Amino acid sequence: MVKIVVTSDFGFTKDQARQLNALGKVKFYHDAPRTKEVWLKRVENADIICSESFGLIDNLYNLKDVFVTYPFVSLGNIDMARLNKNNVVLANSPACNNDAVIEWIISMMLNLFRQFPKFIKNTDLPKGQLPPVTQSLKFKNVTILGRGNIGLQLGHLCTAFGMNITFFCRGDDLILKTKRADVIINCLSLNDDSINLLNRDFFFSLKKCPNFITVTKKEIYDFDAMVEALDQGILNGVADDCGGEEIGDVNNDYYKSALAHDKIIVTPHIAWNADISIHNGNKTVIDNVKAWINKNPINVLK
Repeated sequence: MVKIVVTSDFGFTKDQARQLNALGKVKFYHDAPRTKEVWLKRVENADIICSESFGLIDNLYNLKDVFVTYPFVSLGNIDMARLNKNNVVLANSPACNNDAVIEWIISMMLNLFRQFPKFIKNTDLPKGQLPPVTQSLKFKNVTILGRGNIGLQLGHLCTAFGMNITFFCRGDDLILKTKRADVIINCLSLNDDSINLLNRDFFFSLKKCPNFITVTKKEIYDFDAMVEALDQGILNGVADDCGGEEIGDVNNDYYKSALAHDKIIVTPHIAWNADISIHNGNKTVIDNVKAWINKNPINVLK
């Protein structure tokens, strides 16, 4: 019987825990490992590891002869050759956070165009004067950077709002695809082609003073150039979830820099953080384990 270790509290439902128990001898840990050394001790002699990012990232290249699965989309850049040499197989949970991230994007787009934050609990609008007129999403041109799981689903929703959709995909002319955009949504995956793709040349090529929304890792876009474009009126506004920063960390320099700018709506990497993401990620982890045991692996990174 295979030995399965769940390194921290995943929040499995009773039914999900039952499904996992049926697949092997499972050790569930119900607290987070305090250090990377504690994490490594927990997974000793495991055939299958189910892990959150803490501990896994630091110990990834210390593992040997093991199958590892995690309930989220990406660990970042991984040296697959080193893992293959150690006979370590990784499986992720693609699309588990789609619904939550898309909800965040739609809400930020509405906030940027309709300016809802200015009016929520507002007590100082001039008496006898109509509030400033805001902009509807209808008929706006949106360029979605990335046509993956999130991009495609987001495109359907934007169409329902009456927006005009353009997708940018790898190999396209970025400047051409964004020249008519009223809003640009960055859903790109981090890879060799996307690193620093949204650089100063990109931001300063924009002609229509669009809004910019991003949920990706900061290696894809030049934050300083983005701020400069805001300050010079090349960008109208920004919504940024600080992708790649520690979840909920409001004290890192990146978050503080974004927070200090009055034209940036910033959140501390919480776009994904909803019950549906946790449920979907846990379900995929169990599916990954089952498929691996049945010698028909799914969601394996290559």
